[in-house]
Amino acid sequence: MNLVVIGAQWGDEGKGKVIDILSGKFHLVVRYQGGENAGHTVISSGRKVVLHTIPSGILKGIPSLIGNGVVIHPPTLIDEIASLESIGINVKDNLKISRSAHLVLPIHREAERISEEMRGGKKIGTTRKGIGPAYEDKYGRRGIRVGDLEREDVLKEKIEVLLEEKYRGFPVRKEELFEWLLKYREPVLSLVVDSVSYINSMVKEGKNILFEGAQGTLLDIDFGTYPYVTSSNSSAAGVSNGAGISPRFIDGILGIAKLYSTRVGAGPFPTELKGNVGKFIREKGGEFGATTGRPRRCGWLDLFALKYSVTLNGFTGVALMKLDVLDNLDEIKVAVAYRYRGKNMGSFIPDPYILEEVEPVYRTFKGWQTNTRGTRSFDELPQRAKDYIKFIKDYLETEIWLVSTGPSSEETIILKDI
Repeated sequence: MNLVVIGAQWGDEGKGKVIDILSGKFHLVVRYQGGENAGHTVISSGRKVVLHTIPSGILKGIPSLIGNGVVIHPPTLIDEIASLESIGINVKDNLKISRSAHLVLPIHREAERISEEMRGGKKIGTTRKGIGPAYEDKYGRRGIRVGDLEREDVLKEKIEVLLEEKYRGFPVRKEELFEWLLKYREPVLSLVVDSVSYINSMVKEGKNILFEGAQGTLLDIDFGTYPYVTSSNSSAAGVSNGAGISPRFIDGILGIAKLYSTRVGAGPFPTELKGNVGKFIREKGGEFGATTGRPRRCGWLDLFALKYSVTLNGFTGVALMKLDVLDNLDEIKVAVAYRYRGKNMGSFIPDPYILEEVEPVYRTFKGWQTNTRGTRSFDELPQRAKDYIKFIKDYLETEIWLVSTGPSSEETIILKDI
């Protein structure tokens, strides 16, 4: 089975935990988009590990590939490898990198910093890791790829084109950038493969492949709340071009969604809670960015937006995360529709100018006010929690594959044996 795991909301849904649970059943885990702006936090066997670029399968010793659709900041990658190996994770024997993946350079970080500052009060809310400018140069056909490190003459030529065409006014010399890249050439090239051949040879052999997304569907560059989005296709649309596999070899798509909503950075957030309830969810759910530490904006579960993700991605199933965070609430709301200028909208439209005006229509549930932390059987949940989950399942018209009842991989209710 070849399975795609992606975020169904605005990211930070708990993909790392789900991948950690599932990866033991797969022969390869592939990260296919995004960069170090998307951290995955995994808590397994009492150990907390934060990953930024390396696929989560590495923690289980599963061969892991950074695909061509990912942009890589070399020093961050090298530091991440060293950090994982310091705790006994065998990275170098299991990690591969696509030779077609693009590199994030120091100039990209500076360009993003300047761009955000120029926006004034209309900032996108980026991590300032240089991800956007790296993708801009990729699509501007002036980017530098991992494979370019193999030949110094090619590397020098590409650096010259990049600086002359795009960054002429920046205080950077081509000699400095060349030397900076050479520092990381050997450790990066030692991991390089032709990713298309690598993946498709496994497909031909009938091996199971898990494709790991970053961010979430509502941050997709094409289908998210543009311009308050990431710089890649974080929906299922990005798998084929970010990894090099035909869509006909994808057997299932699992969407990951919290049982409430969060968002980092600027952009519309119709169900946002700005009072004590939102603060309570943030503190109990540990809603602070894995990469930046920024506090996440928190709100009620937005089923209207989530149904859009189900439709867009064609989810085979959904994983519902962080049920236990809601344990102490006396009432829980979910958005089931939007009213826009006096009328109910027929479908979710990811236009920020529309979403800033909508009024969510809520369905209210009585809270179960019972501890669910660590529950591993659906039958053992309080009835009100089961009713809440059943309502979500019926509304989304899709299967629920698992329910998370705590941060560790062991604290999970498995409803479908993949």
